[in-house]
Order: sequence, then C-alpha cells, then structure tokens
Amino acid sequence: MTQTGSTTAFGPLAGLKVIDIATIIAAPFAASLLADFGADVTKLEIPGRGDGLRYFPPFKDDKPLWWKVTNRGKRYGTLDLRRPEGLEIMKRMIAETDVLVENFRPGTLAKWGLDRETLWQINPKLVILRVSAFGQTGPKASQGGFARIFEAMGGLTHITGMKDSAPVHPGYPIADAIGGLFGAFSILAALYGIVKNGTKGEEIDLALTEATFRLLENLAIEYDQLGQVRERDGNNNQYTAPANVFQTADGRFVTVTGSTDSMFAANMRAIDQADLITDPRFADNRHRMEYRDELDAIFRAFMEAHTLQEVLDAFACENGAIGPIYSVEQIFNDAQVQDREVITAVPDDDFGAVRMQNVVPRLTRNPGLVRWAAKDLGSDTDTILAQLGFSPDDVAKLRTAGII
Repeated sequence: MTQTGSTTAFGPLAGLKVIDIATIIAAPFAASLLADFGADVTKLEIPGRGDGLRYFPPFKDDKPLWWKVTNRGKRYGTLDLRRPEGLEIMKRMIAETDVLVENFRPGTLAKWGLDRETLWQINPKLVILRVSAFGQTGPKASQGGFARIFEAMGGLTHITGMKDSAPVHPGYPIADAIGGLFGAFSILAALYGIVKNGTKGEEIDLALTEATFRLLENLAIEYDQLGQVRERDGNNNQYTAPANVFQTADGRFVTVTGSTDSMFAANMRAIDQADLITDPRFADNRHRMEYRDELDAIFRAFMEAHTLQEVLDAFACENGAIGPIYSVEQIFNDAQVQDREVITAVPDDDFGAVRMQNVVPRLTRNPGLVRWAAKDLGSDTDTILAQLGFSPDDVAKLRTAGII
C-alpha cells in the first residue's frame, strides 16, 4: 500500500512538537520513531553541509538512501545555532515546542547559550533528550563515539563471533538503533510524568554505551554472582539447546531453537528422532545444555540430508521452532511480510516513491504512518520561519547572511 504525503494530523502523538538538532543515527532515529506515530518533528541542520548521515552510502543518482529512512516523516530546516541570530530563532522555536533532541558533546549547547536553565526559562515543560557516547558526567563524558564504540565498550562485541576468532561487530550499527529506541521510550516516559504528575520539564541523559549494556540483561548478574565472564561461542545459544545454525542439503541456512520441553519434543519429532524425547540426557533444558554437542550432531545430520523446503515442511508439520536465515531479498519476497505490508511505499521527492520498513508496532485504533521519506537540506526552512512570523524579506536576509 502506497502511503500519501498528507500533513493531516494522525496517530497518538498528533500535536506533539519536537525539534531534532541531532546528527547521524541514534538520536535522529529516536525522533523519527516519534514522527511515525504523528509527532510534528522539525529537523534543523547546519546550513551548507547538514547532517553527516547525508554522506553515508548507499547512493542512487547521488542521493543518500540511508538518510531517507532514518529521518523520514520530519520537516527539514537549516539554522546556524552558533550565530546570535540563529540562536534567537532557536529560542523562539523552543518556546513553542515540547521536546528537544540533541547529541552534541556535553556542554556544547551551553557554550552556545542554550544551557538547561536557559531552555527551561524559555519553556518550563520542555523535555530535553541528550544523547552521548558515555553520558553527561564522568571521566569519559567529553569523549565522542560511534556505534562500534558503544558495542565494543557495552559488552556486545566481546560475546559476538566464533569461539576461536576475533570479536565480530554486527553487520549494522545496532547500538545506534538500540539508543534510538531508548531515546523514544525515555521521551514518552518523561512526557507522561509531566502530564500525570504536573511536574516541570525533564532532562534525559542517555549514554549509548550504557543503553547497549542494558540490553544484555544477564551479563552483569552472571559476573556478579558467579564470577563468570561470558565469551564468544559462535552460533550456539548459551542458555538453551539445541540452538544453532545449520546448513541444508541445497546450501541454505536455518536457525533452530527450543528452550521449553514441549518445543524440544516438537523439534525431535520433526527430525524423526521422537525416541530421544525421553532420553535422560535430554530430560530438561539444563541437561540438554550439557549434551548440546551431541544434539547439534543429530540436527546437523538431518539438515545436511534434506533441502531447505523439506526441512521447513518437516518442522511446520510438528510446529517446531525453526527459521530460514533471510537476506533482504528474501524478506521482500516472504508471504507473511507481503500480507502484513511490513514494507511500505513512501512518497519521495527524488524517486516518486521508495520502499522501506513500515511503522512498528501496530496500533489498532490510532495507528502510525510514514508520511514521507527524508528530504533535501532545508526543504522546509521558508515554511518553518513563516510560521514563526518571518516575512519573505526576513528569510532572504537570513539566507544571505548564512544564518539559514
């Protein structure tokens, strides 16, 4: 279903005003998640060059495709906050907004004249999301960082990869996406607190390294209580068995899991090994972890003797837990993906329409919507300033002076 570029209010966040002055992925992604659910998000970039994500591949006809997704659904203005005139315009915008999203190094906005106290003097109920590598305080506060740094220092990279090889980063800067999710969640939590408790504005200190570490759940308590340091173990699952990646007879790959006794039984029936369901070695998950090498050998033999479709059919017949390992091409062609319109066509100024992931999750009564793909630098600057009361002549002078 192709979605329209309508500016009509929609979604549960309709009326929420957000200013996004952040760059690259994590913080802008947080703002885009709010836009997906109806927030009015205005993205402001430095005139001339703009957000660095505009220069990340892939490109088509010299247009950045990644940019179009990460910053979808916003309005796009330019403003130089480092100049007094730009700062005054920003203050006028802050007075009329609910949320400010930024990811400059700690202290940068204060240096420009937008410290927390000044922001709250302008707008006492403003929610300020500050996204940084290590947080606003501490000995590393002034250090910058990117997703690979957060993944490395947040514990994720150390546990990813084969047992006897170097650590492996995911094939996508997943720590940035994690940070964006935490950012959007924290904004909504802060807004709820203001509405529910009548509190004043809130400042959110989101450290992306901490967000990555938080997602790893049992890593900390395992070390604290057992003194164990989790290590890499390839595609093995370190809390359930059997769980691994296997290659089928036709060279395809599947992943298998099954942490419950009932799921283990279904998996064993799927590979024609029902007699092993009652084997004392496999009585429960704790025992199965002790004999996971033996289980892996049994499953590997079955996979290597059958094609992908034969394997999937066998598991489907028994409601076993298996999944083919998809490329993005296979995701596009999957019947479930197509039926649920997981990928949607979005209006785009350059290519007419582009396809990208739909809104997640789905709301029944007041759903989200991808209004449009991200646009060129400063596409909406004139409109943004006109709404603040600037005349066309005022806008022309600001542009000539390099303020916008």
